Amino acid sequence: MKVTNDKTVMKSVLQTLDELNDYSLQIGIFGEDNSFMQMVAGVQEFGLTIRPRGKYLTLPTEAAGGRSAREIPGLFKPKGKNILAIADRNGNLTVMFILKEEVKIPERSFLRSTFEEKNQKWIDFFDSRMDEIIVGNCTARQLYNQLGAVIVADIQMKIRDTQSPANSGYTAKRKGANNPLVDTGRLRQSVTWKVVR
Repeated sequence: MKVTNDKTVMKSVLQTLDELNDYSLQIGIFGEDNSFMQMVAGVQEFGLTIRPRGKYLTLPTEAAGGRSAREIPGLFKPKGKNILAIADRNGNLTVMFILKEEVKIPERSFLRSTFEEKNQKWIDFFDSRMDEIIVGNCTARQLYNQLGAVIVADIQMKIRDTQSPANSGYTAKRKGANNPLVDTGRLRQSVTWKVVR
């Protein structure tokens, strides 16, 4: 058996290992891409209490049809009720808005909690790919992109599977479902990664 000393291969491996320190992986919802979804993510991740500028927040019902209170003629607040409604000719009320003094959105961590639950899995994945780096089948950037895809998939699964704290009855009715982190799917789709030097 003949053993050869190929310094070019070793130099390439060392360079690739050095590149692991030159890159970092960023995971999340990036503001420059989608600042509205970044705000939604922050509210869900940490919770928030929303208070009105005036006396009440106006929460639209399905009957409001996406209109603001100013756009609905004949809207009034019935005495002793925290609603805004319209009345037909027979005096029957249609509730257009529910009035609230505040709305509390509970913390529903999907980023921090996934990191706590899956961190060891991600470390093991990274370690398992080191042989590919050493034999030259994978670059540092490729490894970070592979890891980013795994982490994002885990976070998206967490968003999909979160059931608690549940939506309020009002929100569940408006959405037609009770998954607290899924409405249109935009939050889940906005989670991504970047490999940066």
